[in-house]
Amino acid sequence: MAIRFDDQVVIVTGSGNGLGKSHALEFARRGARVVVNDLGGARDGSGSSGDSAGAVVEEIKSAGGEAIANGANVADFAQVEAMVAEALDKWGRIDVLVNNAGILRDKTFAKMELANFQMVIDVHLIGSVNCSKAVWEHMRERQYGRIIMTTSSTGLYGNFGQTNYGAAKLGLVGFMNSLGLEGHKYGIKVNTLSPVAATRMTLDVIPEQVLGLLEPEAVTPAVIFMASEDAPTRQIITAGAGGYAMAIIQETPGIFLHPDERTAENVADAWDRISNTEGIRQLQHGGEQTEKFLTQAAKELGIDLGS
Repeated sequence: MAIRFDDQVVIVTGSGNGLGKSHALEFARRGARVVVNDLGGARDGSGSSGDSAGAVVEEIKSAGGEAIANGANVADFAQVEAMVAEALDKWGRIDVLVNNAGILRDKTFAKMELANFQMVIDVHLIGSVNCSKAVWEHMRERQYGRIIMTTSSTGLYGNFGQTNYGAAKLGLVGFMNSLGLEGHKYGIKVNTLSPVAATRMTLDVIPEQVLGLLEPEAVTPAVIFMASEDAPTRQIITAGAGGYAMAIIQETPGIFLHPDERTAENVADAWDRISNTEGIRQLQHGGEQTEKFLTQAAKELGIDLGS
């Protein structure tokens, strides 16, 4: 069955170019009314222009769709609130939020100014928080919503010269995990995309000979799925060059040390057992880790935890 967004309203941040533009155009093709948000700044976040967002809106309208351009800076909550208010005034609802806006200010940590660390956090992490906060009560009241974060392989696995970007991007995974739990009873599903695509954000880090394989349009199907009615929730979907996968944070069973054994030396001695991945599993919420350790301790100490 085709995935459609007829009568739905979708906000896509950072959608004047690259991945965001691809997402916005595909949502429009599938019937959505789209808020094309883009500050229109340079890759490092400097400057602003409404040209890119306006061009995407014109492309959507020329194909028979509905869209409005918005130049809100996602790092400014007042501007984000105004963007959401504009969408509600025009169309009366917001069904999907795609947090895609981002900037790069790469340098090794030794050479990075803290202001540039903070700016990347502000746009990627706080920007996504601002946008999610601005639509949250509306989605809760309507008992429906889809929110998509955009993480990165840098956040999940690290990358040289991107400590600021990596911190922001993994922070979004933590934000998703808790926000998805809070939104569950209100019909709000929250997921995270980890894309690989040839955009102005990646031109310096991806070899030219493979850029043609990494068109943004190959990533967008994952976003459409995460925004659909039958989407999962609290998942990290990776996508690029036609490949789609799921990233999982797992935890080993670990060991138990009795009170008189709890020294750093014994942890070091047991590291091979601690890091043994046999029996590894994906935890569904933070409380499961507490439960795991308490159950393990109770078993070793002969304590009955009851039912």
